[in-house]
Amino acid sequence: MLFNSLAFLVFLAAFFPLYAALRGRTRLWLILAGSYLFYGWWDWRFLSLIAISTGVDYVVGLKIDASQDDARRKRLMWISMAVNLGFLAVFKYFGFFTESLVAALQAAGWGGRLEPLHIVLPVGISFYTFQTMSYTIDVYRRRLPVERDLLRFACFVAFFPQLVAGPIVRAAHLLPQFRVDQPLRWENLLRGAQMMLWGYVLKVGMADSLAAFVDNNFEHVHTLPSSSLALGVFFYAFQIYGDFCGYSLIAIGLGRVLGFDLGINFDRPYFSKSFSEFWQRWHISLSSWLRDYLYISLGGNRHGVARTYRNLMLTMLLGGLWHGASWTFVVWGALHGGYLVVQRLAGPAWRRLMDALRVPRTLESVGLILVVFLFTCLAWVFFRAPDFDTAFTLIRRVVTLDGWSLAAVPAKFQVIEGLALIAFVVAAEALSFRVRLADAIVRRPVVATLAGAAALWFIAFFGTFGGDAFIYFQF
Repeated sequence: MLFNSLAFLVFLAAFFPLYAALRGRTRLWLILAGSYLFYGWWDWRFLSLIAISTGVDYVVGLKIDASQDDARRKRLMWISMAVNLGFLAVFKYFGFFTESLVAALQAAGWGGRLEPLHIVLPVGISFYTFQTMSYTIDVYRRRLPVERDLLRFACFVAFFPQLVAGPIVRAAHLLPQFRVDQPLRWENLLRGAQMMLWGYVLKVGMADSLAAFVDNNFEHVHTLPSSSLALGVFFYAFQIYGDFCGYSLIAIGLGRVLGFDLGINFDRPYFSKSFSEFWQRWHISLSSWLRDYLYISLGGNRHGVARTYRNLMLTMLLGGLWHGASWTFVVWGALHGGYLVVQRLAGPAWRRLMDALRVPRTLESVGLILVVFLFTCLAWVFFRAPDFDTAFTLIRRVVTLDGWSLAAVPAKFQVIEGLALIAFVVAAEALSFRVRLADAIVRRPVVATLAGAAALWFIAFFGTFGGDAFIYFQF
């Protein structure tokens, strides 16, 4: 069920009054039933995967907590890992690895051919498997008390606002919130609705409006002028940001309306002055998950410089593969891993150079923001391109200015509209560094009403209502 669909509006209109009226375990049963209905709207057969993950991790958690044998506790944890990662391996990566193996054998002279095995990817499987895995790992590490109530645990796994595309909320943060009835407060309703509206502005107003121009450019990299291709990459950077940040805001805002705190998943990432800062601002729930459960488990920065760089690269490579079963995603992850390594290597020399030249900090900050954004856009090419030929052709043509002509850029109205939308979002986010607009709006009902009306007008005027799915649903 899409947040930008009529079905969701009907679902919410039926769910919310019941949620407000119910209390205790009856409310938990409503949350669970609503969450399964929300997810099963796509394909009811995949509800079995959520149910199996829930049952396995619930039982494993109880047995880990009951055991004092470290070896047994570790075996139990690996059972949970095997089930969850097994689902990912079969549904998300089996076809990718088999096709890669066949291609490698053919390149080595093997003449056989295998028909590709097409397996439907369950929506959001990467998100809820990571969420349940973090629970089991934290129980194993004795950082989290085990959850003995199966109903509460099932609600934690399947909670519909963040089920299919995050944020990936840790059990230590979300599970305790199911132990009490979350009161419906006016400030939560107002703040949640405000976040949802801004999410729809980003998704329906900006991201979906940019999508047509982006798609056309990535489909015609051999024929369109390089000026158009460069704009296509620039627009994609804001399309994917608007799409995913928009979804996250709608999910977090919906949680807030229901009385739940789901944290924060984006914090103005394109204002980052370093790549480490970018990953502290972009998809925060995933980047922190990779840091805590992968990077630190590999050793982090505790065993020397060389191993630190190795751990950074492995973490980002696996983070790239998490996003999709394609070598283009692996390259995207490798680029970001390389950025982080180069940043660590060049950081001290850069600081000495800036101090020696007495470059004003404001000017340096602007320059760093532009550099980080430029290289982030380079990586986005591989994230968006369907194959390496498309990615390398686009990069080559843009870098060599092949056919550069602003006059030849097609769909000029789309370009002007897209630039205006991006400028509006960037200006709003830049202003938020200076003024706490959200808090000011919540405290002033008149301002809140005007802001809400303006957001609705923006969505109605600029929005594209084609029912486009969110990009991160495929991950």
